[in-house]
Amino acid sequence: MNLDQKGLKKRSITVAYFFNTIGQKHDIKLRRLNSVDEQKRRIFERDLHRPGLALAGFTNLFTYKRVQILGNTETRFLNHLEEGERRRVFQNLVRFKMPCIILTSNNKLPADLLDMATKADIPVYITRCSSTKTIYIVTGFLDDQFSLYQQYHGSMVDVYGVGVLLAGKSGLGKSEIALDLVERGHGLVADDVVVIHRKGESMILNAKRNNIIDHFMEIRGLGVVDVRANFGIRAIRDVKEVQVVVELLEWNKEISYERLGLDPKFIKILGVDVPLIELPIFPGKNITVIVEVVALNFLLKRYSNYIAAEALTERINKVIKNEKTEDDSLD
Repeated sequence: MNLDQKGLKKRSITVAYFFNTIGQKHDIKLRRLNSVDEQKRRIFERDLHRPGLALAGFTNLFTYKRVQILGNTETRFLNHLEEGERRRVFQNLVRFKMPCIILTSNNKLPADLLDMATKADIPVYITRCSSTKTIYIVTGFLDDQFSLYQQYHGSMVDVYGVGVLLAGKSGLGKSEIALDLVERGHGLVADDVVVIHRKGESMILNAKRNNIIDHFMEIRGLGVVDVRANFGIRAIRDVKEVQVVVELLEWNKEISYERLGLDPKFIKILGVDVPLIELPIFPGKNITVIVEVVALNFLLKRYSNYIAAEALTERINKVIKNEKTEDDSLD
């Protein structure tokens, strides 16, 4: 199984989408100060820019394609200038095709400067948040928007707080196992299509469901099941970190499967190594309970650094060593 597919990334988002979405997901409120076509303006990267040098006249390295933040420093610099000089300085700024301008800490732009931005079709917003908080929130939002992502075939379940991705060939029963886990009190993140994101250079992978399929499942022989309607809101998770991959394999007596678990396996997803458990399946095998034990073993290893196979091996070696010592003493 190869899950290390090349990640996808959005090329850009519209300023209209940015304005309409950021307030729903983050603790920041933006208010429009002018009326322009926000669909025509696009944001291409996660980084922001404070145009202090550009306002001072140095525009050789001006990163105008970024969202521009005008805080206390920038607005006070503009306000201390004479009216004619202020208009000239601001005109030099808005001649660049920037996505939008955000005024922080409830700073205001003089009406004539706001008119210049409007004539240049540049959206201008205002927020009561400080520059530091605004930059933190907007950068985090854009980081999510431009993060690497890929869609995978499988089921994603929250088992005892551990994010378990069920993978394998179609028809092996991934959805049935996920449904059984939900019935036992665990949470469904996604079924059939799992969307996995890697944010920036982070080693954390977050799984979400496909917005179209949402919390519906297809069970062969039964049809479509609405997990939320049947089991309630407790059975649903919006997002979960991918911590373990359980690959379901068709039983093959010619293959030698892992018996002890002394040699941990990993699989790459979007460049991140994730622990891999390969489970051969055959009729009568209770995969649901095994998946629960996989999650419990993960928790034991993470929080207690306890691995059952190593503990058993150490115990056997100790018994062998003691028996050898006794034999040597008898000799």
